[in-house]
Amino acid sequence: MKRLVKNVCLSLSILTLMPLYAGAANGNDNDNSEQFDWAPVMEAIILVESEGNPNAVSGNQVGAMQITPILVRECNNILKSRGSDKRYTMADRYDVEKSKEMFLLIQSQYNKANNVEKAIRTWNGGPNYSQRATDRYYQKVLRRMK
Repeated sequence: MKRLVKNVCLSLSILTLMPLYAGAANGNDNDNSEQFDWAPVMEAIILVESEGNPNAVSGNQVGAMQITPILVRECNNILKSRGSDKRYTMADRYDVEKSKEMFLLIQSQYNKANNVEKAIRTWNGGPNYSQRATDRYYQKVLRRMK
């Protein structure tokens, strides 16, 4: 019963705070996704993806957040389109802080409303994710957030 109450409180907290940070991003590196507290989501994703191991490797996915080369390229394309000189390397996937930066960048591009469900599903299935294909992953991450 205590766990249920805790889960409900956490869910309500997230849902209550989300509208405070919702809105369109202004197109620079200081957008809403950096103002929103993504820490609980990122930590849960790290636990699901690698159990916190920054050196985890599974095929072409590496690091604590299991980042693919395609995601690195997408982040660099976003940075380029915003006029930034910053670029990520394949080695940055092993750096937890840089991995979190990439997560935030993806959210700022594809999840401007800071929707937690969309964030989790996008991380797993890309910006054009299938809800059905990402259901199991979404549930795993939610369980780790509680």
